[in-house]
Amino acid sequence: MRTTQDIENYLTQLGADYKVIKEGLWMVNLKDVDIDNLVISYVPPLVVFRINLMPVPEKRREEFFKRLLELNAMEMIHGAYGLEGDKIVLIDTLQVENLDLNEIQASIEALYFAVSHHFQELTAYLK
Repeated sequence: MRTTQDIENYLTQLGADYKVIKEGLWMVNLKDVDIDNLVISYVPPLVVFRINLMPVPEKRREEFFKRLLELNAMEMIHGAYGLEGDKIVLIDTLQVENLDLNEIQASIEALYFAVSHHFQELTAYLK
């Protein structure tokens, strides 16, 4: 099973700037893919990746949530959109047991893909 040190080594290999919030919790910035608020949590047997995306829109909520479900079903490579309080989050989870650099990189790239392809459309619901 991988440890927090393994995860930090993977983040270093990816060229990520990260800050240890507490043991097993990191705030990660990846300037090359324009991600500056990725939180990674080590909660054995999982590693959880989380991005606070936006507030829940006040108007057209039913249409907005329908669209999120469509994106989850048809366009998400890894992870899913979710609701946490009054925020829309993007999350992904990986098993710790056989975690490797390629898996972490694939999760981060998939989250970046989702943000870069969906953010403009989703934030239009805030107007």
